[in-house]
Amino acid sequence: MIQAFRRYQKFLFGLVLGLTICLLAINSNAPAQSHNLSSAIINSQIATSTTLATYQQQAEAELIAQNNLISQSTSFTRFAAILSGDEVYPNPVSTTAAGVVGAALRGNRLIVRGGFYNLSSPLRDYATDPLDPPNPKITSGVHIHRGAANANGPFQYALEVKVNPDNVSGNVKGEYTLTDEQLQALNSGGLYVDIHTKSNRAGELRGILKVQT
Repeated sequence: MIQAFRRYQKFLFGLVLGLTICLLAINSNAPAQSHNLSSAIINSQIATSTTLATYQQQAEAELIAQNNLISQSTSFTRFAAILSGDEVYPNPVSTTAAGVVGAALRGNRLIVRGGFYNLSSPLRDYATDPLDPPNPKITSGVHIHRGAANANGPFQYALEVKVNPDNVSGNVKGEYTLTDEQLQALNSGGLYVDIHTKSNRAGELRGILKVQT
């Protein structure tokens, strides 16, 4: 299991390294402003790669503790979502922000851990800027929705958020008992996580929860 986890970390590092090299090559002759934007994006990608494994471990450890499992085994399924502005539908958002979510599933019990970085503004406050009509279940600016990558779907859960002092980064977590419909959606790539901010009320970051092999 440890060897598999190390291979997973190497895969993420290689992926981010490749993206970094491509971005550097594309922007080698770009103006200074473009360099600054690329640098911010690269830093976000590196942060994403290094923290995904950590959040995944946290979710798995909590699931193991709750179920009194002896070790990390095939008794649960891993999921991950890489959040970006490009995934926001129907209008992608140009942002240097990034986010990542790791999740572990056993039966219909889903444990979620994650984080976000460099948002363009603080999270949307649904107490002062509610939906019309208001939804009392939306208690934070980070949500799980049911829907495909090319569609906006109904709200399912709000994640608990701990915001850092800068107000544009922080950690998220959630623990949910999924319905049969939600479980089917999760296993078929039909649940996504999105982050809503004051300057991007409809969503600044978004990513589908995908099974990890």
